[in-house]
Amino acid sequence: MLAIFESILPIFLIIVLGNLLRRTSITSDDGWRGLEQVSYWVLYPTLLFATIIHADFSGLRLDAMLIALLATIAIMAVLVLGSWPLWRPSGAATPGEFSSMFQSALRWNGFIALAVAQKLFPPAASAVVALAMAVIIIPLNVMSVAVVARFGSRDADWGKVMRATATNPLIVGVAAGIILRFLPGGLYDPLDEAIGLIASAAIGMGLISVGAGLRPADMFRPRLAIWFPVVLKLAVLPAILCLIGYGLGVRGPELVYLVLCGAVPTAMNGYMLARQLGGDAEFYAAVTTLQTVLAVLTMPAALAIATQLSSG
Repeated sequence: MLAIFESILPIFLIIVLGNLLRRTSITSDDGWRGLEQVSYWVLYPTLLFATIIHADFSGLRLDAMLIALLATIAIMAVLVLGSWPLWRPSGAATPGEFSSMFQSALRWNGFIALAVAQKLFPPAASAVVALAMAVIIIPLNVMSVAVVARFGSRDADWGKVMRATATNPLIVGVAAGIILRFLPGGLYDPLDEAIGLIASAAIGMGLISVGAGLRPADMFRPRLAIWFPVVLKLAVLPAILCLIGYGLGVRGPELVYLVLCGAVPTAMNGYMLARQLGGDAEFYAAVTTLQTVLAVLTMPAALAIATQLSSG
């Protein structure tokens, strides 16, 4: 576990750097928003595209792995929604806070997963993460919008939601990579190299952006409502995912890659959705920050357990 921790630590140090840089006057808020936009529309999809076109999927049980992911998301959604009758009578969580509990218990930061996959594992791990991102973006977005619209203060524009999902650059990047794999000839070498150079910038810039979006001051709110999605996301979800994957016959390194997808903290993109639909955005930011801080310890533990199970 110590070796895994030391391998993951540089990734979280870059996240810390991003948070420290955000506190300086090195650039304005507009500059940070520009970085987020470039990362989202250019760097991230290029990284996913490059990962898919160069991946070797031979020998991977992708069907079982993706079924395990989707089944885990469904179970987690039922688990969180089923807890609402426990929160409502006590007033321990407002409807807006509950919508953020749902989002932060299910969403996952695929770019932390990609960074860890590139650092610890062979290219197949990055390919698994990239495919997982593409497959679960749609159900996660639809469920999140539905729940936040139900518990928030504003209705969702479902036409806009579907258009945004269909044109999501991450989905487009993965889809383009899959299509190219079936076309003869492949990419022109200089173009392939250019894409590789852009993709190489994505992880570092993405981790800095993750750090810049965190709010450490918000995480010191010792409430059960905040800890509930933290425990669900960092402990319960990867455990369920591991058990379902194992039950479906996923073994060896593939099981570790699968658990990696579930062990990462939640993503900050749910913050904007909470703001748009009247959820509790500040609550979401607090949960995201706490999850990211604790993940530096929980991720090595989850990967170590998965490694032991996969070799048993």
